[in-house]
Amino acid sequence: MSTDSASRSARWLGQAWRLAVAALLGIPFWLVTAALVPPGCAATTCSWLATGDPLIALVCLVLLLWRRRSPLAVAVVVTVASAGSTLAAGAALLALCSISTRRRPAEIGVVVLAFLVSSQLLYGIYPLEVPPVSVWLRLVFPLLSAGTAVSIGVAIGARRVELRSLRERAESTEREQNARAAQARAQERNRIAREMHDVLAHRMSLVAMQAGVLEHRHDLSSEDNRLLVSGIADGSRQALEELRDVLGVLRGDPDHPEPPQPSLDHVPALVTDSRASGLDVTLTGTVTGRPSALVGRTCYRIVQEGLTNAAKHAPGAQVSVTLAGTAGDDLRVEIRNSRATAPGGRTPASGFGLLGLRERVVLAGGTLEHEPTPGGGYRLTARLPWPDQNLPGENA
Repeated sequence: MSTDSASRSARWLGQAWRLAVAALLGIPFWLVTAALVPPGCAATTCSWLATGDPLIALVCLVLLLWRRRSPLAVAVVVTVASAGSTLAAGAALLALCSISTRRRPAEIGVVVLAFLVSSQLLYGIYPLEVPPVSVWLRLVFPLLSAGTAVSIGVAIGARRVELRSLRERAESTEREQNARAAQARAQERNRIAREMHDVLAHRMSLVAMQAGVLEHRHDLSSEDNRLLVSGIADGSRQALEELRDVLGVLRGDPDHPEPPQPSLDHVPALVTDSRASGLDVTLTGTVTGRPSALVGRTCYRIVQEGLTNAAKHAPGAQVSVTLAGTAGDDLRVEIRNSRATAPGGRTPASGFGLLGLRERVVLAGGTLEHEPTPGGGYRLTARLPWPDQNLPGENA
């Protein structure tokens, strides 16, 4: 059975038991009226009790099927029609209860007034043998009946609103959880891509530069060729080892703990490694003190990205790395390269280089600029805040 058919069956089942309750609720009113009419009346002037009364009640029950499409109109018609049928009192009370679930005082007041007036008109249809009482006493039982129906309807309406609110809140919470999960997945993908770029881009750019030299330089000696081939093999092996470490960390492998993050102290080794791979690079700097781990790691990534881009886009160029700064001021980083002087292979771009680097610098509170220079070169500069770690008065 499909979901739609099951929902339709449940809806019709709910309609059926409500109409059955309304029909059963009208029977006591009809029996009391039949007991109070004079003997022999049903065979003469009170034949309506046995014919017209049940017919009107049946019409009212049928009309209740449309109470959700036109709740106010159906409620008014049913309560007014109940003026000619005691058996329709149950249908009138169900209509009043249904309109009360909407919790609109004006609509409830109109239907209650119609119910009270209809209940008094029955005294003019059937010659009931009851002692004379005032109009106010005759209104007591209809008021109690209407008040009970209204109370039940208002309670049902409040419960529906509460359930709807809980359902909407649950759906909103589920949407928020899905959005947070999607955001977490996107952040994790970006983190993996950034880690892969940091590990592989620099190393593979140096390998590509050495391979380009082998491809375009046919005048190299056997020793030079051997050194280049050895550099390519060593660089590829180191790239695979670093990639294995990163993948082990991403998989949460306990045998591959996260390696220590590079810092400012590792920049000279980075430059030396690039120089050994054939990049013409010099390092100058006047850095006084030791910056924080975040600033030092960001500085290392800036130099790494600058050397990677120089090896990738400007083979044979002269590259200079300049570091300057002190605690309480800024740490300034500049990587400048001249125009390319040697042919090189076409290395595909990853799309995460300068974009990811800018995010790192912004997170560290710094600024990043990059631009071409006259003569076909390129310049990458960054300024990172370096707050003084010593609090005022600490050395007093």
